[in-house]
Amino acid sequence: MQNNQPVLQNPSARSAQGRGKKILFASFPADGHFNPLTGLAKYLQAAGHDVRWYTSPTYQEKLGKLQIPFFPFKKAVDVSNNDFDKAFPGREKHKTQISRLKFDIINAFIKRGPEYYADIREIRRQFSFDLLVADIAFTGIPFVKELMQVPVISIGVFPLCETSKDLPPAGLGMLPSYSFFGKIKQAVLRGISGKLIFGAPNKVMFRMYDEYKIPHNGESLFDSGIQKSSLMLQSGTPGFEYYRSDLSSHIRYIGALLPYLSGSTANPWFDERLNQFEKVVLVTQGTVEKDVEKILVPTLRAFKNTGVLVVATTGGNGTAALRERFPDHNFIIEDFIPFNDVMPYADVYITNGGYGGVMLGIENKLPMIVAGLHEGKNEICARVGYFKLGINLKTELPRPEKIRAAAEEIFTNDLYRISVTRMSKEFAQYDPYALFGQYVDELLYPGTAKIKTAISQLSNN
Repeated sequence: MQNNQPVLQNPSARSAQGRGKKILFASFPADGHFNPLTGLAKYLQAAGHDVRWYTSPTYQEKLGKLQIPFFPFKKAVDVSNNDFDKAFPGREKHKTQISRLKFDIINAFIKRGPEYYADIREIRRQFSFDLLVADIAFTGIPFVKELMQVPVISIGVFPLCETSKDLPPAGLGMLPSYSFFGKIKQAVLRGISGKLIFGAPNKVMFRMYDEYKIPHNGESLFDSGIQKSSLMLQSGTPGFEYYRSDLSSHIRYIGALLPYLSGSTANPWFDERLNQFEKVVLVTQGTVEKDVEKILVPTLRAFKNTGVLVVATTGGNGTAALRERFPDHNFIIEDFIPFNDVMPYADVYITNGGYGGVMLGIENKLPMIVAGLHEGKNEICARVGYFKLGINLKTELPRPEKIRAAAEEIFTNDLYRISVTRMSKEFAQYDPYALFGQYVDELLYPGTAKIKTAISQLSNN
């Protein structure tokens, strides 16, 4: 059953110290895959483990600041600075959601698996790691687990994509139906999508597995990484996921995984206008999306000449030009603002649906307007709308009038704030790092972990 995943009863419990293991982290080269794992790596490092990381040189500077030794991609194709169009020529020609999804799955993910394996074999000659921790989209997972016989913990950094008899096919952003006829329709759609949409990527993956003699039962690309993991730890909680009666037994929810914060005492960001306007809107496109015309410009146009304060973060994309175009007093336009500093003041969060940002929005009890389709954001946005945490505009290119109408709905309808507040309370029940440490112990120190669990249960009775 879905909702029987454990919430840590003793959040102060620490991972076994003094018997440190060698642990390799690995991540697909994108911010949304790298950043959520940083806190986990620092937690294990603090617990006495030798933690190192394999990923794109793009993240070498960040890892240096985290004091985590770094192994760069060598055989693997690098995606420098999250520029996927440059890394994979021809990608820009795929304009539709389905076409781009298929291209990305084959070229950015599946075909990189053997390259990751080649690099990691070389790494293990100098760093004989006992455990691999990787984001679920890292396609080296089956190679490490099956060919190297090393346990793997995968981390779900986007909505759970495991195939279920209760749900429509993953990857298309479709909402579930739990009625009898709805389930029949979803079964038909799963069959159709498996052949017509994801058939080609699946064939590429199966041929690769057969070539490397990796056993498989014809699991779809959405299930392969999960089934090849020793444990799969999902960022988020059961309340932010569709119900599955057939959830795999080795999947666990561990709460919201957010980037590591060093605890710096630097002065928080603040602008006096936050207290001068009755309504505050926060808008971002993240760091990957470079086209400011998608969400930033429509949002600024939506609230031009209004009494709503708009705080826009650009990720360093066209900040000066946007300030020149929109010099209005009710617009604050910055490269970057720590969201924890501004979210407590905001009434609405407008985003293209990055998973980390949505997690942070929920933690801050902040209703959302979401508009994103590509890179799996359709699934994230669908869940925001389904659970009434905000409004899903179901597009990559929202019009200003749609944005303003959605904001007015959230301003005047308490349903969204009530729903996101309820979800935030569920998130607060989970201690992601202590839970992670507990699961690492179960894999690396099975005997000790059982004793610790028994003692913890006795102390709580």
